[in-house]
Amino acid sequence: MGHRRQPCDVAIGLGCHDLGVAAETAALYLDGLVSRIVFTGGPNPSRPEHFPRGEAAHFTEHALALGVPGHAILQEPRARNTGQNIQFSREVLEAAGLDVRSVLLVSMPYMERRAYATCRQVWPQVEAVCASTPMNLNDYVKTIGDDALVIDGLVGDLQRVIEYPGLGFAVAQDVPETVRGAYQRLLADGFDSKLLT
Repeated sequence: MGHRRQPCDVAIGLGCHDLGVAAETAALYLDGLVSRIVFTGGPNPSRPEHFPRGEAAHFTEHALALGVPGHAILQEPRARNTGQNIQFSREVLEAAGLDVRSVLLVSMPYMERRAYATCRQVWPQVEAVCASTPMNLNDYVKTIGDDALVIDGLVGDLQRVIEYPGLGFAVAQDVPETVRGAYQRLLADGFDSKLLT
């Protein structure tokens, strides 16, 4: 999304198969941009063997190992999708008595746009700023170590950007024809394991 990183009330580390999200969220805390973190996410369907206790638990453990103090972290271990990540995190923050007006949404690089659109729909009262580990696609694929997982994820994410507004899950966004064309070519090449059914 190209958002400028800025201080926010809280960072929400969105559950996924990428432990880099936890590291980036920890870095934002350690850089002083937020004073609280919520790690959100239940079981991971893409890599269950990497997150046997759920995304929120493993993300929390990773952030603690990187130096984030435990008192700064809240966990939301039930969410199974981005809408639930945001809605359930909001509920956790409200239960903790925190007044939140701005959130840093930390996600995988290719997921920023969907995270933003989902937050605008689910929690329109807050200012949403997106963040992810800054890297190009080739470097990102190397960090994950699974080309098909990343490309399937990109395709599935774009499908959700296109389809979710019609389902009431996210605000609408412009998807250029060049992007739609690339999406169709990737589908034709069989990168379809993360599509909505």
